[in-house]
Amino acid sequence: MKIHVLGSAAGGGFPQWNCNCPHCAACRNDHPDYQPRTQSSIAVSANQTDWVLFNASPDILQQLKAFKTLQPARALRDTAIQAIFLMDAQIDHTTGLYMLREHRQPLPIWCHPLVRDDLVTGNPLFKVLSHYCGVDWHEVPLTPTGFDMATVPGLHFAALPLISNAPPYSPHRDQPQPGDNVGVTLTDTATGKTLFYAPGLGAMEPHVWQAMQSADCVLVDGTLWSDDEMIALGASAKTSRSMGHMPQSGPGGMLEWLDRLPAHTRKILIHINNTNPILNAQSPQRQELTRRGVEVCFDGMDIDL
Repeated sequence: MKIHVLGSAAGGGFPQWNCNCPHCAACRNDHPDYQPRTQSSIAVSANQTDWVLFNASPDILQQLKAFKTLQPARALRDTAIQAIFLMDAQIDHTTGLYMLREHRQPLPIWCHPLVRDDLVTGNPLFKVLSHYCGVDWHEVPLTPTGFDMATVPGLHFAALPLISNAPPYSPHRDQPQPGDNVGVTLTDTATGKTLFYAPGLGAMEPHVWQAMQSADCVLVDGTLWSDDEMIALGASAKTSRSMGHMPQSGPGGMLEWLDRLPAHTRKILIHINNTNPILNAQSPQRQELTRRGVEVCFDGMDIDL
């Protein structure tokens, strides 16, 4: 199984267009310790021919241009993307679907019914797409047995509900329901290797922890370093947890959980906010991650399992 990181940043990307925090300012001025990042998305394949796209960020066209494998050029109109899996209905994970409207067939989109509802009503993206290529919707069930995608052979999917937050336009905002946000375990059916992917994770639950412990690689929420990071910077009045993201540091933070994983587990953070000091390759926080054996995603990163 090959995982290609198309984008590794949280919403707004890095640097964020209107932000002059120390990290964005340094990156915008080409500081060597900072690397620009687009908004989070990955592509996964077992055969490196048929790929599933996880989330469609507003930066999707830039990301597709940078990863030429997704354009095999077998015909006048072509793509290697055989399915699109939406983890939630957030703008920074779905807006890129508009950029794919030239598809010759309805877009094959997999998501939970609650995500579909938000994209039909609160943010009627699916309705708009009906005037272009259309949507071929498939339900993502929250069952232990999981499911397969006929168009993406060699991979098995098992989705599970996460505690995070629904979008501002969702009726479930601040009262999330199972299915508003999901994580997923991907299994390569030939090798048995597994990836657990959860770019938005607000709290650890027993079923989530079990999935993480069983995975060969965890690719998980790295949004903010500390719970009060945005407040201390003056960028927001909200804590990390209230926005649906476990902070990395502090009691019960992501790092405490990652430390408890089996020694062989590969641990990688994705969906990194522009205020997070781990974006500085020389920061004490980044050095702390290195000491703990935790990697930081970057655009273009390849993970082979």
